[in-house]
Amino acid sequence: MKRKVVSVILATAMVASMVAGCGGSNNASTNNAGTTTDAAASDASSDTSNDAAATEAADAGDAAADAATDADASLADKKVGVCIYQFSDNFMTLFRTELENYLVEKGFSKDNITIVDGANDQATQTGQIDNFITEGVDVLIINPVNSSSAATITDKVVAAGIPLVYINREPDEEEQKRWSDNNWDVTYVGCDARQSGTFQGEMISDLGLDTVDLNGNGKIDYVMVEGDPENVDAQYRTEYSVKALEDAGLEVNCLSDQVGNWQQDQAQQIVANALGQYGNDVEVVFCNNDAMALGALQAIQSAGRTVGTDIYLVGVDALSEALEDVLAGTMTGTVFNDHFSQSHSAADAAINYITGAGNDHYIGCDYVKVTKDNAQDVLDMVK
Repeated sequence: MKRKVVSVILATAMVASMVAGCGGSNNASTNNAGTTTDAAASDASSDTSNDAAATEAADAGDAAADAATDADASLADKKVGVCIYQFSDNFMTLFRTELENYLVEKGFSKDNITIVDGANDQATQTGQIDNFITEGVDVLIINPVNSSSAATITDKVVAAGIPLVYINREPDEEEQKRWSDNNWDVTYVGCDARQSGTFQGEMISDLGLDTVDLNGNGKIDYVMVEGDPENVDAQYRTEYSVKALEDAGLEVNCLSDQVGNWQQDQAQQIVANALGQYGNDVEVVFCNNDAMALGALQAIQSAGRTVGTDIYLVGVDALSEALEDVLAGTMTGTVFNDHFSQSHSAADAAINYITGAGNDHYIGCDYVKVTKDNAQDVLDMVK
């Protein structure tokens, strides 16, 4: 309806412009009676033409508006199934909320969008996928519990003739090659976790060896807190954060590398243990996500250490609380995992499959390095 009103306004503006032009001709034609009579006839003809033009323009606008409405209506009855690996994950909460809002904005009915919690259990999620297939959803958006299960998930969804959009947890290259080789309607939307790991390492290397090497042994002595070891994001963030230090010409020494499963409480215990064992030799704590970095910060503060003074701490995701810590100096930095662009791209990919437009098999997004210099800008964006 709003588009129809706009089209009518545009048509009215067009007619007003045309009438204004005719008025100018009328004034010029009043020089003699003969031309005045001719002008009057001309004006009558012109008015008829203008009315027809106005009607035609309004009809065209209405048709365009109706087409747009029809496009929205074509999505309104489509069913979307969304599988999230775990609702309690802070980042995925931001992601799924934005995803649902954007799908509704694009024309889907909220009643036809079903988002389920895999509870970090692959068997549970597999059952949810089976249910969606039975229900006959028009598209599936899946954040897998285990990326290693992607081949099994893909096979059953493709066999059911349902387009599939993977998000956040990237299936391996061999699996993605299958999609391309078979020309399946399957794609992955997400950021390259190697970039996030690299940014973490760069934030530490940018400080310089003289600043970070607090024990004076010529090395960067670090503790690594990993997410799910099966998750490619955790693998890449772990590997590339250290690689960035080495690429900067710095020697590194791993004091502890433990799995925190993305959980704040587990990370707090891991870092507390590491600080108890290695004491002041711990110079840097790398965490694969911000939830674990927040747990690490609790352990650091409990041990009487001060981030930015005698220890450095970095995370990934740019959660609001983490950004506030970066601004306060209680975290060295984080990496913005852009849930806006990722969720929107996932929704757009789903729409492309439904409308037959198709997608590339990989749709990438960029991370953003966040330090005190730009943390406020990112915080304003995510709040």
